[in-house]
Amino acid sequence: METAAARSRRDELSAILQQEVVSLDQLRSCCFHGVPDELGLRPLCWKLLLNYLPEKKSKWESALVQQRNLYRVWTEEFIISPGKQDLPEDAVDSSSRHDITCDDHPLNPNPQSTWSTYFKDNEVLVQIDKDARRLYPDMCFFQRSTEFPLRTAGSDDGTKMVAAEYLRRRIDQCVLKSNAIVKNRSGGWNISGGAKRATQYLNLSGTEEAHWEVVERMLFLYAKLNPGQSYVQGMNEIIGPLYFTFSTDKDKTYREHAEADTFFCFTNLMAEIRDRFIKHLDDSSSGIISSMNRLMGMLKEADEVLWKRLMELDVKPQYFSFRWLMVLLSQEFALPEVLHLWDALFSDAHRFDLLLDICVAMLILIRDQLLDGDFAATMKLLQNYPISDVDQILCKAVQLRRRVLDNLEQLPEHPLELTP
Repeated sequence: METAAARSRRDELSAILQQEVVSLDQLRSCCFHGVPDELGLRPLCWKLLLNYLPEKKSKWESALVQQRNLYRVWTEEFIISPGKQDLPEDAVDSSSRHDITCDDHPLNPNPQSTWSTYFKDNEVLVQIDKDARRLYPDMCFFQRSTEFPLRTAGSDDGTKMVAAEYLRRRIDQCVLKSNAIVKNRSGGWNISGGAKRATQYLNLSGTEEAHWEVVERMLFLYAKLNPGQSYVQGMNEIIGPLYFTFSTDKDKTYREHAEADTFFCFTNLMAEIRDRFIKHLDDSSSGIISSMNRLMGMLKEADEVLWKRLMELDVKPQYFSFRWLMVLLSQEFALPEVLHLWDALFSDAHRFDLLLDICVAMLILIRDQLLDGDFAATMKLLQNYPISDVDQILCKAVQLRRRVLDNLEQLPEHPLELTP
Protein backbone atom coordinates (compact mmCIF):
# COMPACT_ATOMS: atom_id res chain seq x y z
CA MET A 1 0.00 0.00 0.00
CA GLU A 2 1.24 3.47 -0.88
CA THR A 3 2.31 5.46 2.17
CA ALA A 4 1.41 9.10 2.74
CA ALA A 5 5.06 10.08 2.23
CA ALA A 6 5.21 8.20 -1.09
CA ARG A 7 1.94 9.76 -2.25
CA SER A 8 3.20 13.22 -1.32
CA ARG A 9 6.46 12.62 -3.19
CA ARG A 10 4.55 11.38 -6.25
CA ASP A 11 2.38 14.50 -6.31
CA GLU A 12 5.43 16.72 -5.80
CA LEU A 13 7.28 15.04 -8.65
CA SER A 14 4.29 15.37 -10.99
CA ALA A 15 4.06 19.08 -10.18
CA ILE A 16 7.78 19.59 -10.88
CA LEU A 17 7.54 17.88 -14.28
CA GLN A 18 4.51 19.99 -15.26
CA GLN A 19 6.46 23.22 -14.92
CA GLU A 20 7.34 24.98 -18.16
CA VAL A 21 10.96 25.12 -16.98
CA VAL A 22 11.79 22.08 -14.87
CA SER A 23 13.83 22.94 -11.80
CA LEU A 24 16.70 20.44 -11.68
CA ASP A 25 17.36 21.25 -8.02
CA GLN A 26 13.79 20.38 -7.11
CA LEU A 27 13.85 17.32 -9.36
CA ARG A 28 17.06 16.02 -7.79
CA SER A 29 15.74 16.49 -4.28
CA CYS A 30 12.51 14.66 -5.07
CA CYS A 31 14.01 11.81 -7.12
CA PHE A 32 16.69 11.05 -4.54
CA HIS A 33 14.12 9.18 -2.45
CA GLY A 34 13.17 7.01 -5.42
CA VAL A 35 10.95 7.74 -8.40
CA PRO A 36 7.42 6.35 -7.86
CA ASP A 37 6.77 3.50 -10.30
CA GLU A 38 3.00 3.99 -10.35
CA LEU A 39 3.09 6.88 -12.81
CA GLY A 40 5.97 5.58 -14.90
CA LEU A 41 7.97 8.79 -14.47
CA ARG A 42 11.44 7.28 -14.09
CA PRO A 43 12.33 7.35 -17.84
CA LEU A 44 11.49 11.04 -18.11
CA CYS A 45 13.29 11.89 -14.86
CA TRP A 46 16.45 10.07 -15.94
CA LYS A 47 16.48 11.85 -19.31
CA LEU A 48 16.46 15.16 -17.44
CA LEU A 49 18.95 14.13 -14.75
CA LEU A 50 21.39 12.80 -17.37
CA ASN A 51 21.16 16.04 -19.37
CA TYR A 52 19.55 14.45 -22.39
CA LEU A 53 16.49 16.69 -22.24
CA PRO A 54 16.76 20.46 -21.69
CA GLU A 55 15.08 22.01 -18.68
CA LYS A 56 12.69 23.99 -20.89
CA LYS A 57 9.79 21.76 -21.96
CA SER A 58 9.14 23.64 -25.19
CA LYS A 59 12.53 22.42 -26.48
CA TRP A 60 11.97 18.72 -25.73
CA GLU A 61 10.36 17.75 -29.03
CA SER A 62 12.97 19.38 -31.27
CA ALA A 63 15.83 18.01 -29.16
CA LEU A 64 14.45 14.49 -29.33
CA VAL A 65 13.84 14.61 -33.07
CA GLN A 66 17.36 15.89 -33.70
CA GLN A 67 19.06 13.25 -31.55
CA ARG A 68 16.94 10.37 -32.82
CA ASN A 69 17.58 11.31 -36.44
CA LEU A 70 21.29 11.53 -35.71
CA TYR A 71 21.24 8.07 -34.18
CA ARG A 72 19.59 6.61 -37.27
CA VAL A 73 22.21 8.24 -39.49
CA TRP A 74 24.96 6.69 -37.38
CA THR A 75 23.43 3.21 -37.52
CA GLU A 76 23.16 3.49 -41.30
CA GLU A 77 26.74 4.71 -41.60
CA PHE A 78 28.56 2.45 -39.15
CA ILE A 79 26.43 -0.71 -39.01
CA ILE A 80 24.03 -1.12 -41.91
CA SER A 81 26.06 0.46 -44.71
CA PRO A 82 29.63 0.89 -43.41
CA GLY A 83 31.99 2.87 -45.57
CA LYS A 84 34.83 1.59 -47.68
CA GLN A 85 37.33 2.17 -44.90
CA ASP A 86 35.42 0.04 -42.40
CA LEU A 87 34.63 -3.36 -43.94
CA PRO A 88 35.83 -5.51 -46.82
CA GLU A 89 33.40 -5.99 -49.66
CA ASP A 90 32.80 -9.68 -49.14
CA ALA A 91 31.78 -9.14 -45.51
CA VAL A 92 28.41 -7.66 -46.43
CA ASP A 93 26.02 -7.31 -49.30
CA SER A 94 28.05 -6.19 -52.28
CA SER A 95 25.15 -4.15 -53.63
CA SER A 96 25.83 -1.49 -50.98
CA ARG A 97 29.61 -1.53 -51.24
CA HIS A 98 32.31 0.26 -53.15
CA ASP A 99 34.92 -1.81 -54.94
CA ILE A 100 38.11 -2.58 -53.06
CA THR A 101 41.41 -2.45 -54.86
CA CYS A 102 43.31 -5.60 -55.61
CA ASP A 103 46.14 -4.36 -53.42
CA ASP A 104 44.07 -4.99 -50.28
CA HIS A 105 43.67 -8.52 -48.95
CA PRO A 106 43.22 -10.30 -45.59
CA LEU A 107 46.98 -10.73 -45.06
CA ASN A 108 47.88 -7.13 -45.85
CA PRO A 109 50.21 -5.96 -43.00
CA ASN A 110 49.41 -2.27 -43.56
CA PRO A 111 47.64 -0.96 -40.40
CA GLN A 112 45.56 1.29 -42.66
CA SER A 113 44.26 -1.72 -44.57
CA THR A 114 40.50 -2.15 -44.77
CA TRP A 115 40.96 -5.72 -43.63
CA SER A 116 43.07 -4.65 -40.66
CA THR A 117 40.30 -2.35 -39.47
CA TYR A 118 37.76 -5.09 -40.08
CA PHE A 119 39.62 -7.61 -37.93
CA LYS A 120 40.09 -5.12 -35.08
CA ASP A 121 36.39 -4.30 -35.11
CA ASN A 122 35.60 -8.01 -35.11
CA GLU A 123 37.50 -8.53 -31.86
CA VAL A 124 35.45 -5.79 -30.22
CA LEU A 125 32.17 -7.08 -31.64
CA VAL A 126 32.75 -10.65 -30.47
CA GLN A 127 33.38 -9.44 -26.90
CA ILE A 128 30.28 -7.22 -26.98
CA ASP A 129 28.23 -10.13 -28.28
CA LYS A 130 29.30 -12.35 -25.38
CA ASP A 131 28.61 -9.68 -22.77
CA ALA A 132 25.28 -8.53 -24.20
CA ARG A 133 23.95 -12.08 -24.27
CA ARG A 134 24.47 -12.60 -20.54
CA LEU A 135 22.78 -9.44 -19.31
CA TYR A 136 20.59 -10.26 -16.30
CA PRO A 137 20.32 -14.00 -17.03
CA ASP A 138 17.80 -14.46 -14.20
CA MET A 139 15.18 -12.43 -16.06
CA CYS A 140 13.82 -13.10 -19.53
CA PHE A 141 13.44 -9.48 -20.66
CA PHE A 142 16.67 -9.21 -22.63
CA GLN A 143 16.01 -12.51 -24.43
CA ARG A 144 12.55 -11.44 -25.59
CA SER A 145 11.86 -9.78 -28.90
CA THR A 146 11.56 -6.01 -28.93
CA GLU A 147 8.31 -4.56 -30.22
CA PHE A 148 10.21 -1.90 -32.18
CA PRO A 149 13.11 -3.52 -34.09
CA LEU A 150 15.33 -1.04 -35.86
CA ARG A 151 14.90 -1.44 -39.62
CA THR A 152 16.61 -0.09 -42.66
CA ALA A 153 15.40 3.22 -44.08
CA GLY A 154 12.03 3.02 -45.81
CA SER A 155 11.03 -0.27 -44.20
CA ASP A 156 7.72 0.74 -42.64
CA ASP A 157 6.03 -2.27 -44.18
CA GLY A 158 8.37 -4.59 -42.34
CA THR A 159 9.75 -6.17 -45.50
CA LYS A 160 13.26 -4.75 -45.17
CA MET A 161 15.94 -6.36 -43.05
CA VAL A 162 16.14 -5.47 -39.39
CA ALA A 163 19.40 -3.84 -38.37
CA ALA A 164 20.26 -6.72 -36.05
CA GLU A 165 20.65 -8.99 -39.07
CA TYR A 166 23.71 -7.05 -40.16
CA LEU A 167 25.48 -7.73 -36.88
CA ARG A 168 24.33 -11.37 -36.98
CA ARG A 169 26.09 -11.72 -40.32
CA ARG A 170 29.05 -9.85 -38.97
CA ILE A 171 29.38 -12.18 -35.97
CA ASP A 172 29.47 -15.17 -38.30
CA GLN A 173 32.07 -13.37 -40.41
CA CYS A 174 34.06 -12.54 -37.28
CA VAL A 175 34.54 -16.17 -36.36
CA LEU A 176 35.10 -17.21 -39.95
CA LYS A 177 37.79 -14.65 -40.60
CA SER A 178 39.59 -14.94 -37.25
CA ASN A 179 39.63 -18.73 -37.34
CA ALA A 180 40.48 -18.94 -41.00
CA ILE A 181 43.86 -17.24 -40.79
CA VAL A 182 46.45 -19.58 -39.28
CA LYS A 183 50.22 -19.71 -39.03
CA ASN A 184 51.91 -22.50 -40.95
CA ARG A 185 55.00 -24.49 -39.96
CA SER A 186 57.26 -22.22 -42.00
CA GLY A 187 56.19 -19.17 -40.05
CA GLY A 188 53.94 -17.82 -42.79
CA TRP A 189 50.18 -17.30 -42.73
CA ASN A 190 47.57 -19.35 -44.57
CA ILE A 191 43.81 -19.21 -44.91
CA SER A 192 42.33 -22.45 -43.64
CA GLY A 193 39.04 -24.12 -44.43
CA GLY A 194 35.59 -23.80 -42.86
CA ALA A 195 35.00 -22.39 -39.41
CA LYS A 196 32.32 -23.07 -36.89
CA ARG A 197 29.39 -20.68 -36.81
CA ALA A 198 29.59 -18.24 -33.93
CA THR A 199 26.00 -18.31 -32.82
CA GLN A 200 22.54 -19.50 -33.69
CA TYR A 201 19.44 -17.34 -33.85
CA LEU A 202 16.81 -20.05 -34.05
CA ASN A 203 14.44 -18.35 -31.62
CA LEU A 204 13.96 -15.22 -33.73
CA SER A 205 12.43 -14.75 -37.13
CA GLY A 206 14.05 -12.61 -39.77
CA THR A 207 11.87 -9.65 -38.83
CA GLU A 208 12.59 -9.80 -35.09
CA GLU A 209 15.45 -8.85 -32.82
CA ALA A 210 15.97 -9.52 -29.13
CA HIS A 211 16.53 -6.76 -26.59
CA TRP A 212 20.09 -7.98 -26.00
CA GLU A 213 20.75 -7.46 -29.73
CA VAL A 214 19.67 -3.84 -29.35
CA VAL A 215 22.16 -3.50 -26.51
CA GLU A 216 24.83 -5.09 -28.67
CA ARG A 217 24.20 -2.61 -31.47
CA MET A 218 24.39 0.40 -29.15
CA LEU A 219 27.66 -0.77 -27.62
CA PHE A 220 29.22 -1.50 -31.00
CA LEU A 221 28.18 1.92 -32.27
CA TYR A 222 29.61 3.53 -29.13
CA ALA A 223 32.91 1.72 -29.74
CA LYS A 224 33.02 2.93 -33.35
CA LEU A 225 32.31 6.53 -32.34
CA ASN A 226 34.84 6.45 -29.49
CA PRO A 227 37.90 4.67 -30.94
CA GLY A 228 40.20 6.04 -28.24
CA GLN A 229 38.18 4.23 -25.61
CA SER A 230 36.32 1.60 -27.64
CA TYR A 231 34.38 -1.01 -25.67
CA VAL A 232 35.43 -2.19 -22.22
CA GLN A 233 33.79 -5.07 -20.40
CA GLY A 234 31.39 -3.67 -17.82
CA MET A 235 29.82 -1.08 -20.10
CA ASN A 236 27.10 -3.65 -20.80
CA GLU A 237 26.20 -3.61 -17.10
CA ILE A 238 25.73 0.17 -17.24
CA ILE A 239 23.73 0.40 -20.44
CA GLY A 240 21.47 -2.54 -19.49
CA PRO A 241 19.43 -0.82 -16.72
CA LEU A 242 19.18 2.34 -18.82
CA TYR A 243 17.76 0.45 -21.79
CA PHE A 244 15.39 -1.58 -19.61
CA THR A 245 14.02 1.63 -18.09
CA PHE A 246 13.43 3.37 -21.40
CA SER A 247 12.11 0.35 -23.29
CA THR A 248 9.48 -0.29 -20.60
CA ASP A 249 8.20 3.29 -20.60
CA LYS A 250 4.43 3.45 -20.28
CA ASP A 251 4.36 5.95 -23.15
CA LYS A 252 4.46 3.99 -26.42
CA THR A 253 5.92 6.95 -28.31
CA TYR A 254 8.92 6.97 -26.00
CA ARG A 255 9.24 3.16 -26.08
CA GLU A 256 9.52 3.29 -29.85
CA HIS A 257 12.66 5.42 -29.55
CA ALA A 258 14.12 3.72 -26.48
CA GLU A 259 17.27 2.69 -28.36
CA ALA A 260 18.30 6.16 -29.46
CA ASP A 261 17.36 7.72 -26.12
CA THR A 262 19.32 5.06 -24.24
CA PHE A 263 22.37 5.56 -26.44
CA PHE A 264 22.62 9.27 -25.76
CA CYS A 265 21.92 8.95 -22.03
CA PHE A 266 24.57 6.24 -21.85
CA THR A 267 27.00 8.47 -23.76
CA ASN A 268 26.34 11.36 -21.36
CA LEU A 269 26.84 9.08 -18.37
CA MET A 270 30.04 7.61 -19.80
CA ALA A 271 31.38 11.13 -20.34
CA GLU A 272 31.41 11.49 -16.55
CA ILE A 273 32.95 8.11 -15.70
CA ARG A 274 34.89 7.25 -18.87
CA ASP A 275 38.32 7.71 -17.23
CA ARG A 276 37.63 4.65 -15.09
CA PHE A 277 37.43 2.58 -18.28
CA ILE A 278 40.74 3.81 -19.73
CA LYS A 279 43.64 1.72 -18.44
CA HIS A 280 46.42 4.28 -18.85
CA LEU A 281 44.42 6.68 -16.62
CA ASP A 282 44.08 4.19 -13.77
CA ASP A 283 46.57 6.09 -11.61
CA SER A 284 45.23 9.54 -12.46
CA SER A 285 43.04 11.54 -10.10
CA SER A 286 39.95 10.46 -12.05
CA GLY A 287 41.02 6.85 -12.55
CA ILE A 288 39.67 3.73 -10.90
CA ILE A 289 42.68 3.23 -8.59
CA SER A 290 42.31 6.74 -7.23
CA SER A 291 38.61 6.10 -6.58
CA MET A 292 39.34 2.87 -4.71
CA ASN A 293 41.98 4.62 -2.60
CA ARG A 294 39.53 7.41 -1.78
CA LEU A 295 36.97 4.85 -0.70
CA MET A 296 39.39 3.22 1.71
CA GLY A 297 40.48 6.61 3.02
CA MET A 298 36.85 7.51 3.69
CA LEU A 299 36.32 4.19 5.45
CA LYS A 300 39.36 4.83 7.65
CA GLU A 301 37.96 8.21 8.65
CA ALA A 302 34.47 6.86 9.30
CA ASP A 303 35.40 3.58 11.03
CA GLU A 304 39.11 3.06 11.67
CA VAL A 305 38.54 -0.22 13.52
CA LEU A 306 36.85 -1.77 10.48
CA TRP A 307 39.50 -0.34 8.16
CA LYS A 308 42.27 -1.89 10.27
CA ARG A 309 40.54 -5.25 10.23
CA LEU A 310 40.38 -5.25 6.43
CA MET A 311 44.06 -4.29 6.31
CA GLU A 312 44.95 -7.12 8.72
CA LEU A 313 43.11 -9.60 6.52
CA ASP A 314 44.83 -8.16 3.43
CA VAL A 315 41.43 -7.53 1.82
CA LYS A 316 42.49 -5.16 -0.93
CA PRO A 317 39.93 -2.72 -2.36
CA GLN A 318 40.32 -4.14 -5.87
CA TYR A 319 38.89 -7.43 -4.61
CA PHE A 320 35.45 -5.90 -4.18
CA SER A 321 35.27 -2.13 -4.78
CA PHE A 322 36.62 -2.32 -8.34
CA ARG A 323 33.38 -3.92 -9.47
CA TRP A 324 31.25 -1.72 -7.20
CA LEU A 325 32.70 1.50 -8.63
CA MET A 326 33.14 0.49 -12.25
CA VAL A 327 29.54 -0.53 -12.91
CA LEU A 328 27.80 1.69 -10.35
CA LEU A 329 26.79 -1.25 -8.13
CA SER A 330 24.62 -2.72 -10.89
CA GLN A 331 25.84 -6.25 -10.16
CA GLU A 332 25.31 -6.15 -6.40
CA PHE A 333 21.53 -5.91 -6.34
CA ALA A 334 18.49 -7.14 -8.25
CA LEU A 335 17.43 -4.85 -11.09
CA PRO A 336 14.53 -3.12 -9.22
CA GLU A 337 16.95 -2.18 -6.41
CA VAL A 338 19.53 -1.00 -8.95
CA LEU A 339 16.96 1.32 -10.51
CA HIS A 340 16.06 2.73 -7.09
CA LEU A 341 19.73 3.20 -6.24
CA TRP A 342 20.37 4.95 -9.53
CA ASP A 343 17.48 7.33 -8.85
CA ALA A 344 19.57 8.64 -5.96
CA LEU A 345 22.87 8.42 -7.81
CA PHE A 346 21.64 10.42 -10.81
CA SER A 347 19.88 12.89 -8.51
CA ASP A 348 22.98 14.02 -6.69
CA ALA A 349 24.88 16.91 -8.27
CA HIS A 350 28.10 15.22 -7.07
CA ARG A 351 26.78 11.73 -7.72
CA PHE A 352 30.09 9.96 -7.86
CA ASP A 353 31.02 11.33 -4.46
CA LEU A 354 27.70 9.88 -3.36
CA LEU A 355 28.72 6.55 -4.88
CA LEU A 356 31.73 6.47 -2.56
CA ASP A 357 29.50 7.34 0.40
CA ILE A 358 27.19 4.48 -0.56
CA CYS A 359 30.08 2.02 -0.78
CA VAL A 360 31.39 3.06 2.65
CA ALA A 361 27.86 2.75 4.05
CA MET A 362 27.61 -0.78 2.64
CA LEU A 363 30.78 -1.75 4.50
CA ILE A 364 29.73 -0.19 7.80
CA LEU A 365 26.29 -1.80 7.70
CA ILE A 366 27.91 -5.24 7.82
CA ARG A 367 30.81 -4.25 10.10
CA ASP A 368 30.03 -6.83 12.80
CA GLN A 369 30.15 -9.67 10.30
CA LEU A 370 33.33 -8.29 8.74
CA LEU A 371 35.04 -7.90 12.11
CA ASP A 372 34.21 -11.47 13.10
CA GLY A 373 35.09 -13.16 9.82
CA ASP A 374 38.31 -14.53 8.38
CA PHE A 375 39.56 -13.74 4.88
CA ALA A 376 37.31 -16.28 3.14
CA ALA A 377 34.18 -15.23 5.02
CA THR A 378 34.92 -11.56 4.41
CA MET A 379 35.41 -12.05 0.69
CA LYS A 380 32.19 -14.03 0.45
CA LEU A 381 30.29 -11.21 2.14
CA LEU A 382 31.79 -8.48 -0.01
CA GLN A 383 31.31 -10.32 -3.28
CA ASN A 384 27.77 -11.38 -2.39
CA TYR A 385 26.50 -8.37 -0.49
CA PRO A 386 23.80 -9.54 1.96
CA ILE A 387 21.64 -6.41 2.38
CA SER A 388 19.04 -5.68 -0.28
CA ASP A 389 17.30 -2.74 1.42
CA VAL A 390 18.53 0.19 -0.70
CA ASP A 391 16.76 2.77 1.48
CA GLN A 392 18.74 1.56 4.50
CA ILE A 393 21.99 1.94 2.56
CA LEU A 394 21.10 5.40 1.26
CA CYS A 395 20.10 6.57 4.71
CA LYS A 396 23.47 5.49 6.09
CA ALA A 397 25.29 7.14 3.18
CA VAL A 398 23.58 10.47 3.87
CA GLN A 399 24.46 10.20 7.57
CA LEU A 400 28.11 9.67 6.66
CA ARG A 401 28.13 12.69 4.38
CA ARG A 402 26.51 14.88 7.01
CA ARG A 403 29.12 13.78 9.52
CA VAL A 404 31.88 14.81 7.15
CA LEU A 405 30.25 18.19 6.60
CA ASP A 406 29.93 18.68 10.34
CA ASN A 407 33.57 17.79 10.87
CA LEU A 408 34.51 20.35 8.24
CA GLU A 409 32.28 22.89 10.01
CA GLN A 410 30.27 23.53 6.88
CA LEU A 411 27.04 25.23 7.85
CA PRO A 412 24.68 24.25 4.99
CA GLU A 413 22.94 20.93 5.47
CA HIS A 414 23.00 18.33 2.74
CA PRO A 415 20.20 19.37 0.36
CA LEU A 416 18.83 15.86 0.03
CA GLU A 417 16.84 14.99 3.13
CA LEU A 418 15.60 11.46 3.75
CA THR A 419 12.23 11.20 5.43
CA PRO A 420 12.27 9.10 8.61
